[in-house]
Amino acid sequence: MIKDKILVIDDEAGIRSSLKGILEDEGYEVKAAERGEDCLNLLERQNIDLILLDIWLPEMNGIEVLKKIKKMAENIQVIMISGHGTIETAVKATKLGAYDFLEKPLSLEKVIVTVKNALKQKELEEENIQLREKIKPRYQLVGKNLSTQTLREKIKMVAPTNGPVLIGGENGTGKELVAHLIHQQSPRRNKRFVEINCAAIPDELIESELFGYVKEDLIHTQEEKKGKLLLSNGGTLFLEDINELSLKAQPKFLKVIEKQRFKPQGSRESISIDTRIIASTSKNLKELIKKGKFREDLFFKLNVIPIIISPLRERKEDIPLLIDYFLKYFSNEYRKKQKTMTKEAMKAFLNYSWPGNVSELSNVIERFVIMVKDEVIKVSHLPLLVEPRESKYIPGLDKHISLKQAREIFEKEHIHNTLKKNNWNISKTASQLKIRKGYLHKKIKALDIPFLS
Repeated sequence: MIKDKILVIDDEAGIRSSLKGILEDEGYEVKAAERGEDCLNLLERQNIDLILLDIWLPEMNGIEVLKKIKKMAENIQVIMISGHGTIETAVKATKLGAYDFLEKPLSLEKVIVTVKNALKQKELEEENIQLREKIKPRYQLVGKNLSTQTLREKIKMVAPTNGPVLIGGENGTGKELVAHLIHQQSPRRNKRFVEINCAAIPDELIESELFGYVKEDLIHTQEEKKGKLLLSNGGTLFLEDINELSLKAQPKFLKVIEKQRFKPQGSRESISIDTRIIASTSKNLKELIKKGKFREDLFFKLNVIPIIISPLRERKEDIPLLIDYFLKYFSNEYRKKQKTMTKEAMKAFLNYSWPGNVSELSNVIERFVIMVKDEVIKVSHLPLLVEPRESKYIPGLDKHISLKQAREIFEKEHIHNTLKKNNWNISKTASQLKIRKGYLHKKIKALDIPFLS
């Protein structure tokens, strides 16, 4: 069980000691310090759930500290304490976001009740945030295909556990969606879901993003940054495109999974965490292991619960449901009357191979909602909505292209034109081109053939 973390800030050693002792007896994890600056420094490095903050502190008073706390982390509950407070001070603290105001001498019984109520309030606020996330239409798994139903059941099965999950599938299949759903259905749902895209961060920065850092200069001033691991403490860390994690960072991340501890860069202090790891990849990690680009031991640690998402072309019966779903979603998003689609237009969607999977389908439907003025989407609308992704080749336009480039251009144009003539019927097109359907799917994806243009 994850303990709530409480920070006591008071310049009186006796009060710090008493509060620390009584709150630890109640099962909380408690740290104590005497200055406001200590409080702010701790918040830079650690997640704190509640702060008991004295108003009259040396150097920086409690009201100033409260202002800075709320700028750093608005969801932290703060209970102000004072030996000679006034109604005016109490009102000011409440307006600045303090949960409550306690006067000295402190009643330890009242302190415990107030702390419990404040933490309950924090829990309710986080539940509301998660509920808003949960009801977002984007975080729903739509479809009736057997593989979609199996995926839905697997999410329900693995969500209550803490086992690492490795989600595989082509780009655009919904790996991030599945990670969100696992988190939302888990006991960690009221804690943070933190994402890091390993492909989007340069190798030299990935470690500081994951672990954070502490930098100390010659005059002993510190610059600190919380890493994604610390931010996800108590919740879930989702590593997108884990196959892009640098070979230098892989053994360090492996140790984090094994020990649930890590050191920020430049720090001597090891920090313990309780984080669930979910990773995703569109690559075959076993092939990368053979090539020496991914560690086998890290793969085994991540692959405790493997989940594979089928490409959209293998679950055609999901397409009409997804179309209806996205039409509703984007109509609400852009406050437009919901459109419908003719059978002929639907047939074109069903015949297409969707190399970009659900993401591509979502983008196309969003474009339809924005650009089609009619209430019904017809076949006649389809070519008008998608611009070619590049200029078409015109003989003589560029005499310096290679034979390979010329071949690819011709191949793309020929496949594209045949698809259009056959209303995007993959089987018919493959038959006319005298190639296998699977090979045609690969060519559509490799040549980046635009849908319905």
